[in-house]
Amino acid sequence: MSFTYPLLASTISASGGEGQNPFEYLFAHVVAHKVGSFMGFTVWNFQLFQVAAIVAIFLAFAPVRRAIQASGGGYATRVLAGWVSWIRDEMVYPNMGEAMGKKFLPFFLSIFFFITFQNVFGLVPGGATATASVYVAAALAVIIMLMMIVGGMLVQGPVKFWTSLVPHGVPLWLLPLIFPLEVIGLFIKPIALTVRLAANMTGGHLVLLSFMGLAFYFGANYGTGLGLVVTPVSVGLSVFIMIIEGFVSLLQAYIFTLLSIIFVSQALHPDH
Repeated sequence: MSFTYPLLASTISASGGEGQNPFEYLFAHVVAHKVGSFMGFTVWNFQLFQVAAIVAIFLAFAPVRRAIQASGGGYATRVLAGWVSWIRDEMVYPNMGEAMGKKFLPFFLSIFFFITFQNVFGLVPGGATATASVYVAAALAVIIMLMMIVGGMLVQGPVKFWTSLVPHGVPLWLLPLIFPLEVIGLFIKPIALTVRLAANMTGGHLVLLSFMGLAFYFGANYGTGLGLVVTPVSVGLSVFIMIIEGFVSLLQAYIFTLLSIIFVSQALHPDH
């Protein structure tokens, strides 16, 4: 077997051979690895799939606008156009209003499809799920936090933004307690976005890879016969989890985007 992730090859060999440790090799799928360097900067595998997601978005949506204007296009184009309309009408406009929603719609569409394509790439053989990295998820969450704070101060004004964190009618003696809690809550929101996205994508892949490794584990440690007996169960469970992972890829993109829309909307319009 040739190791796709050379950093783990020595670990597997040192601990008794690759056949005895299939999970270490399989779990490398959710770990970032160096794949080279560019202009003196280290290039990681997750970065390649992030770039691939951006390229895929441009390629997939290039014909959508023309198809909408011409009221035509193929089936895939109509599906993508339907997704855009659904995100606009069911997620952005209901939470932000049409006037403000039009300004933010391109941003949230980009967030949704960027996460979706990264999640889907993790299901492709040889692919990697960039959103399973806490650094990638945290970077997206930091962008949302900046949209909340900077956007809120631009729309409301710097003073009103921070004072509006405290609900109306709070007694003065509670302000020293309520205001710090509200500020902390402001920063907890992007942390929740990070943990939710990274943990769900990592956990799903670990379950899938665990089921895939069962046949190899039993075959390597208890004989080929038992490995063949376990293989149908291992494959069946893997296929089942793979189907669920396809749904989760869309679900996590939806949840991250919807919560981001709500958080930004609350920062821009606290009265709502």
